[in-house]
Amino acid sequence: MGTLGSFHLFLLFAFAQQHVFVAASDVLELGDSDFDFTVAEYETVLVEFFAPWCGHCQQLAPEYETAATKLKGKVSLAKVDCTVNSETCGRFGVNGYPTLKIFRNGEDSAAYDGTRSADGIVSYMTKQAGPSSVPLHNEGDLDAFINNFEASVVGFFSGADSSQLAEFLKASSAMRDSHRFAHTADLSLGRKHGVESDTVVLFRPPRLNSKFEDSVVKSDEAVSTASLRQFIRGNVFGLCPHLTAENRDNMRGRDLLVAYYDVDYLRNIKGTNYWRNRVMKVATQFHSQGLSYAVANRAEFQDELEEEFGLGPSDGGELPLITIRNRDGHKYSMQEEFTRDGKSLERFLEDYFAGKLKRQVKSEAAPENNDGPVKVVVADNFEEIVNNPSKDVLVEFYAPWCGHCKSLEPKYTELGEQLSTDNNIVIAKMDATANDVPPTYDVQGFPTIFFVPAGQKDQPRKYEGGREVNDFLNYLKEAATHPLVLGTAREDL
Repeated sequence: MGTLGSFHLFLLFAFAQQHVFVAASDVLELGDSDFDFTVAEYETVLVEFFAPWCGHCQQLAPEYETAATKLKGKVSLAKVDCTVNSETCGRFGVNGYPTLKIFRNGEDSAAYDGTRSADGIVSYMTKQAGPSSVPLHNEGDLDAFINNFEASVVGFFSGADSSQLAEFLKASSAMRDSHRFAHTADLSLGRKHGVESDTVVLFRPPRLNSKFEDSVVKSDEAVSTASLRQFIRGNVFGLCPHLTAENRDNMRGRDLLVAYYDVDYLRNIKGTNYWRNRVMKVATQFHSQGLSYAVANRAEFQDELEEEFGLGPSDGGELPLITIRNRDGHKYSMQEEFTRDGKSLERFLEDYFAGKLKRQVKSEAAPENNDGPVKVVVADNFEEIVNNPSKDVLVEFYAPWCGHCKSLEPKYTELGEQLSTDNNIVIAKMDATANDVPPTYDVQGFPTIFFVPAGQKDQPRKYEGGREVNDFLNYLKEAATHPLVLGTAREDL
């Protein structure tokens, strides 16, 4: 074969390779020219608005591709490069990347509010596909619907014209993001579950069936969005749910004990429930005391266990590791090895409710000399410095790697120097990556600065002003409990 023929073969091969690569993606690529008419062809589509240079977008990309493949034929996923399709991105108010939106029949329906993992996207978008409540026509439909990895909420009604059914459909539409709904106008389908009149029944996932709690829970309230939301919230998790990265946000804001071990409900349901049942047996003894319980896969949360509780991969062996985190952010871990009879867990809970456990706190060592213009705060001295009831405190939460924090440092130090003779105010800083931040301080990025007034330590105020020295001084002039003292002279600024 001649040189020209070889070159043509090379071009053909290169084109074929490129064509295969593009065809392998299950994510639709949309732009200004085709966005509207393409999205209108789909009942439900999730669209990612992204920029190629965006780190979070790059992180999301493989998860998004995997989710698109898993959802193929059910829900479509698409993406728009905003660096070359600014008209479309501007029209939908995209001002950060990635932005994910759900479109229904071509219309912007809602912001995506699920987790940004492949499994999270699949779980969330599966609930978005089709009607908000699935109609059930026979026992086979019912059995198939409730035989699911997640809890199922089913409304049983006496007829299609039932006013309660209409309320149920309205409620399911409002909550479809979080739960699975189905309904039937044939009450006889619910007889084997004790249904005799119009009612709503929550079916817990079959894999979580246990002798320690009912697997089926009936509502005794008239159906409304508010009553159904309350019913689901109070029962969906049960005594000891399976905690995952996808549902963890729904379990925040409560006092929670978690047993971490090799939880695997796909390949080892019996082994997983062996330990869960031992946790539940003990939990029933303390159920009325306000503590919630869960089991979780240790590998899925290993980074958190190491970061928050200092528990490495080899700690505990194959036995469950037990931790408690309460709504105030206080953390405890069971030091005694988990015993099969549950007695060690009983002792741990008795000590917890008696207030005998020592809190686990992630803290750097407090500096031996802390006489600089900016006081160094760590978790162990936070109470002493920031919560000193007689002092106003301006505290910066920073990260050592943060460029904005490094830029702020000389100005913040100068501020501390100017106020160093003011005995009523403290300028302080805390490395938020190496110390536990109290839950009353919402630190989402760095630097984050709070002003904590004397006598009002439970009401920290987020500082939103400029970051020049005079900006801080002008703010403190208004916020401080006492007039500021600069150097050796009292100033009213």
